[in-house]
Amino acid sequence: MSTADLVFTGGPVFTGDPARTRATSLAVTGERIVAVGHDEVRELVGPSTEVVDLTGRLLIPGFQDAHIHAVYGGVELAECDLSGTTGIDDYRRIIADFAAAHADHEWITGGGWSMESFEGGLPTRQLLDALVPDRPVLLVNRDHHGSWANSRALELAGITADTPDPADGRIERDADGNPTGVLQEGAAVLVSRLVPPGTTADRVAGLLRAQTLLHSLGITGWQDAILGEFAGRPDPSDAYLAAAHDGTLTARVTGALWWDRARGAEQIPELVERRAKLSHGRFRAGSVKIMQDGIAENFTAALTSPYLDGCGCATANSGMSFVDPQALRGHVTALDALDFQVHFHALGDRAVREALDALEAAVAANGRRGNRHHLAHLQVVHPDDIARFARLGALANIQPLWAAHEPQMDELTIPFLGPERAAWQYPFGALVRAGATLVAGSDWPVSSPDPLAGIHVAVNRAEPGATDGRVFLPEQRIDLTTALGAYTAGSAHANGHDEAGSLRAGHLADLVVLDRDILSAPPEEIADARVEQTFVGGTRVHGA
Repeated sequence: MSTADLVFTGGPVFTGDPARTRATSLAVTGERIVAVGHDEVRELVGPSTEVVDLTGRLLIPGFQDAHIHAVYGGVELAECDLSGTTGIDDYRRIIADFAAAHADHEWITGGGWSMESFEGGLPTRQLLDALVPDRPVLLVNRDHHGSWANSRALELAGITADTPDPADGRIERDADGNPTGVLQEGAAVLVSRLVPPGTTADRVAGLLRAQTLLHSLGITGWQDAILGEFAGRPDPSDAYLAAAHDGTLTARVTGALWWDRARGAEQIPELVERRAKLSHGRFRAGSVKIMQDGIAENFTAALTSPYLDGCGCATANSGMSFVDPQALRGHVTALDALDFQVHFHALGDRAVREALDALEAAVAANGRRGNRHHLAHLQVVHPDDIARFARLGALANIQPLWAAHEPQMDELTIPFLGPERAAWQYPFGALVRAGATLVAGSDWPVSSPDPLAGIHVAVNRAEPGATDGRVFLPEQRIDLTTALGAYTAGSAHANGHDEAGSLRAGHLADLVVLDRDILSAPPEEIADARVEQTFVGGTRVHGA
């Protein structure tokens, strides 16, 4: 009998395999799992076998992230990073220190500021002018749907009171019509297109920086949700292709090619060509990302009825559909016929409905082709549309960290949705009960990429460490096994990694060792767990 290269013993092992959900031992030879079971697996231990004694630690399938921006996140780690705080004084200090330490930078770029830090979610150019008066500054906010510019940046872009809003964005203005410094959605491109794009080497460095972080969190594969030029940012595809060719890409990555919302079906042949070009090793680009709407906090998420104002009265604004809904049906039908997966950004209930309508049209025209289309974010879902996910085979791509009481939710969202729509937010439990397949992602660098934090919120509907006892829509909680499945088998399915996501003989040995058994711990302690070791294809990529 041949011996294994790597054997885990002393379990527990969570397999994610319905035929055998729990085990105590697992063996790996080369890139693949060769046995899952109990004491009998020890028969595969030989003189050269590495044995990992779990001693009560939990072995699980590697996490996968179904919606992330890894290159952008890795690049931003080296820029002016405001993501670790919400204090205005902290922002002032970080920006001033970064500008002083990088006197040679033509532009000061970065981001991570939170809307909750400023009245109405809107900082001012004057605050930046006091810190950096002589160079342009452009800082994206935490959700990456708005940017904060100083006066020098606005001047270079020629943005004045007379500048019209672009079709897919908004220039925030004061009472006299002058730009305040915040540029929502597509308006940010008016400035960001002037920022030097960086080099392929810069993007590769960002990718590898991100990969190290993601492996440390147990993430073995992901779907990058934008491959293309977006909001003035350069296309990160070159970084993935370079790392795939030189072997430094250790994760399994699926890329979602950006659908240019200013164009139409004429871009489809280009997407076909890019799909063929952008496939090498552990990198493939078989998905297309269509951003159908914006976000609720800046009133650009597409709703079926208008937003409310601060007094609770209906406004004239129901958000933005970036792609005409009728045209969307034709585009999605054409992409589906070419066996692209479509990855929608659909946050408001109108955008969710428009995406589902497009998938319904594709099924009617093409039949069921199994292309694993998925809708990401799903903040507001009309109850009438919940059952359509299972019926259409649409995957529900959830970002669980957002489904909790926190200032952006309580101060900038719920009052402007009203009580009925606020109760439709992040309906994870309803989707599961209706038979939908859940997949999970982080949207990092919008929010933390830590899967354990996301699983914690999905199960508890409260942020890690919350002590106020408030639970956000408790009926939408899901159990831990379901949440783990979304971050492993579910996301592996969405990412096209069919031989990952569960631990069974013959599957790829993408594995994570946690420092404790979260399945037997109290649910409020899930986020306390830590990743000790991560393996991709049987090779340790994080840990001792």
